[in-house]
Amino acid sequence: MAFDDLTEALRAKMPELRGKLIANQLLSSITWFRVGGPAQVLFTPADESDLAYFLKQNAGALPVFVVGLGSNLLVRDGGFPGVVIRLGRGFGAIAVEEEHRLRAGAMVPDVKVARAAGEAGIAGVSFYRGIPGSIGGALRMNAGAHGTETKDVLLEARAISPDGEIHVLSNTDMGFTYRHCAVPDDWIFTEALFQGRAGATDEISAEMQDVATYREENQPIKERTGGSTFKNPDGHSAWRLVDAAGMRGFRVGGAKVSDMHCNFLINDQAATGEDLERLGETVRARVKANSGITLDWEIKRVGVAKDGGTVGEALAEPLPEVGEA
Repeated sequence: MAFDDLTEALRAKMPELRGKLIANQLLSSITWFRVGGPAQVLFTPADESDLAYFLKQNAGALPVFVVGLGSNLLVRDGGFPGVVIRLGRGFGAIAVEEEHRLRAGAMVPDVKVARAAGEAGIAGVSFYRGIPGSIGGALRMNAGAHGTETKDVLLEARAISPDGEIHVLSNTDMGFTYRHCAVPDDWIFTEALFQGRAGATDEISAEMQDVATYREENQPIKERTGGSTFKNPDGHSAWRLVDAAGMRGFRVGGAKVSDMHCNFLINDQAATGEDLERLGETVRARVKANSGITLDWEIKRVGVAKDGGTVGEALAEPLPEVGEA
């Protein structure tokens, strides 16, 4: 499937644009699941001001979606009709500041923030060692692990609204809740400032190693996966609900529920985006039938189905008939 090429029209409309525009770039090449159709336009802005200029000139004319490292993301097989913004080098800076603070661009991997903090003797952000994503995604989802969340360490963030205005947001402005922030979905984060505390580098290093060891022993980090698939419902663990519904190792096409950790879906046999979404929706249906609890997706799903196909809950495979295995 290919979309109309809009790159020349965008260049003509935005003569001061410095970033790179590519038509019909397959998104499977930049997502951890390695699935997904093309972006009608893939835009890599040069820096924050270039991104602000693009958004101001676009003025909402084309749908926009921002991608970081491509973890926690499922792109459907028909691709994304509009502009996918991929933050690059202009959003990859990281700097240690006074008073045990660390400033990082939205494209900086979470693990790099943890390491930089550790080297600087800044404690409190070691939990980022266990999160497979970038700072932009951590801000959007209030990412957390091992009892600490982004809300616990964020001092302020920078974001650009669809009108191209740059905003500086306090921790309170973010409106953090579990795996969510209240900042409008169409605002794009560009930078974060974290507040840590003084710590001994050897102790921080040991803490990060513990986090890394836990991930290696308990999560399928060497597989093509998107990270945790479902949010933990209040008072429950998503993986336990999936396991209790008999879905550990369940397969749809080239996708399966991980045998190691059943809140992870993996692409182990050339899965399509539809395979993965169908698997996830089938898991949700079986968990609902077994426990009465509805699981909410933590992974972001974007784009359209191939050839006008089905998306969402309608993909779930039928429940087994009574008496069937």
